[in-house]
Amino acid sequence: MIDARDSQALDVAKLYYNSHLSQAEVAKCLGISRPTVSKLLQHAHDQGFVVISINDPREHSDELVRELKERFALADARVVTTPRGGNLMQDLGAAGAALLEELVHDGSSVGVSWGQTMSAVAEHLRQLPLEGVKVVQLKGGHSHTQRSTKDFATLQGFARAFNAETFMLPLPVIFDSAETKQWVEKDRHIAHIVEMGSHVDVAVFTVGAAARESLALNLGYLSEEETQLILERAVGDVCSRFFDAEGCVAVPEVDARTVGITFDALAARPTRVLVAGGSEKTDAIRVVLEKGLATHLVIDHNTAQRVLTGV
Repeated sequence: MIDARDSQALDVAKLYYNSHLSQAEVAKCLGISRPTVSKLLQHAHDQGFVVISINDPREHSDELVRELKERFALADARVVTTPRGGNLMQDLGAAGAALLEELVHDGSSVGVSWGQTMSAVAEHLRQLPLEGVKVVQLKGGHSHTQRSTKDFATLQGFARAFNAETFMLPLPVIFDSAETKQWVEKDRHIAHIVEMGSHVDVAVFTVGAAARESLALNLGYLSEEETQLILERAVGDVCSRFFDAEGCVAVPEVDARTVGITFDALAARPTRVLVAGGSEKTDAIRVVLEKGLATHLVIDHNTAQRVLTGV
């Protein structure tokens, strides 16, 4: 049975919680004092009229990690939760950096891709007192447009953090012809760096979605016809090698002109850290994981759920 005090408490609670008025505004609206408003709100809680529920995805992260590790045979997975209005890229970068700091040791060779996600990882790496570390660029990074790959800054960020020697590929990632690419790769310095990239201890990379606005499709490497072909066939790219829904090379004629680590060479690396997130990359991430290209994963909570449920 609701009495007069219950009824007044309900009125106060609705104005405060549903209409988002302050306690002072509620007091003025109902012609009562502010202390009375506070007491009535407490009464509403005590009577069970008001129930506050906080849905914190972090409470479910452990289960997500377990599912990701089991389904994709991962050595480790890190799931980040970005609050509304937060910066997903920075959160992924911070988590990716924290994981790498556990995996890189004295004498390690680290292969690094480029892109916004890799740039964020580099920004969050702390300087560690390591010795004998080598940082190797896994693919060419020169751009033919105003869009920057941030490849040099990313490589330097890794080098500073790990006190490492750097090995950079000062080349476009996709050449105009396979013949030119093959000719350039015969240079002994270039061949040495490509070979080093294929034998790194730790490879850290991201996944790009095959979308019109993606960085890989806007660096001036491709004709409009080639871009359209990629959009029709591919779901994403790893190290600028585009793959289809089955994890196979999507456009062989473009892949033959691409400078950088191959899928097979990447899959053979002992430690392969994938840092990627965002709903637009869901399909691409799922294919990469199913293909076994990653041993370690850093991903956001929402995308992890989508990858697991197939949404």
